[in-house]
Amino acid sequence: MNYPKVCLDNKGNYFITFYLNHKRFRLYSGDKIGIDLKPNSFPFSQRKAKAKILAAEIYKYIYNGNKLIDPTFFVKQNNARWFIQNALEIKLKSELSDSYKSTLKFVAKKLIEIVKQDDQLTNDHLQTLLKSYSGTSYNTIRKHLIVIINQAIELKMPKENLQFPESIIQEEKLHKPIKNLPELIQSVKEFNYNLYLCCLFTYCCLLRPHREVRLLKWGDFTSDFRFVSVDGSRVKSKKNRVVPVPKIIVENLNPSNPNYNIFSNSSLPYNKDYFKKLWSRFKKNHSIENNITLYSFRHSAAIELFSRTESITKLQRAMGHSSVNVSLTYLRGLEVPQLSEEDMPTIG
Repeated sequence: MNYPKVCLDNKGNYFITFYLNHKRFRLYSGDKIGIDLKPNSFPFSQRKAKAKILAAEIYKYIYNGNKLIDPTFFVKQNNARWFIQNALEIKLKSELSDSYKSTLKFVAKKLIEIVKQDDQLTNDHLQTLLKSYSGTSYNTIRKHLIVIINQAIELKMPKENLQFPESIIQEEKLHKPIKNLPELIQSVKEFNYNLYLCCLFTYCCLLRPHREVRLLKWGDFTSDFRFVSVDGSRVKSKKNRVVPVPKIIVENLNPSNPNYNIFSNSSLPYNKDYFKKLWSRFKKNHSIENNITLYSFRHSAAIELFSRTESITKLQRAMGHSSVNVSLTYLRGLEVPQLSEEDMPTIG
């Protein structure tokens, strides 16, 4: 790197220009290197001298090994920003779903914007990030924030006095089962065939509608269409599973190219809101309770499966939960009784 030059633009403002890794940079202040120096905030007679000081600081900053991570800002090695960036890069190489990685990137970006060039991550930084969120959003951001921080701590980031914010305890949302399932399914079939297939897969195969169902390809099925393979990379549990396909679904399939999506009949699936929008339109045209969603089909199926098998492990496998504990929590949310009268203690 050559020594930075002090230049004057046509508005009378001084800036520092230099080339690094074959890219040209133009800085008007010390913000990008973590110092409070703005030459153009001084009287004009002093600006050039202050700009020369800034040029020297920039040269020293880069010469001392500070790392350029993108074309717009520098990251001082081993400060909070450096740890967050490197922690994120490690997590993005892990076997996580695309949606999980996307949220990690969002949280890391927000945290970096707050931390700026501070040497150490503090509780104030965490509170500043989380104060904009509430309820489920707060808990989601908090969970991903903790993942990034724990990874940063493994990289030896200082953690003195650092405390993770508490989660927000929310009232459990009870997912009511669908009472008139055959009638509802028939109405959906008459409204839109793709939505009908989505509801069948969600209920009969217990697939998640907005990712697992929407992203299905013809190549995911066995040759006789009796089973479908669900790719774990599409969901946060990361579990691959093979699910039986009932006859009612097989009879409604029109196979095509193995690489094609079963709904769009092309290599690209419909966008992530495709079924959400179809369901909203369906509800507007029919007398459907507000709390009935596409997930209600999956929840209703979970109750049916557990009632029939009384097996928590079968329920776990069918739903693709990461553990039996997740399935138990799920059943509690559905208010499914796991004890009968005969199980309870008696007197005498």
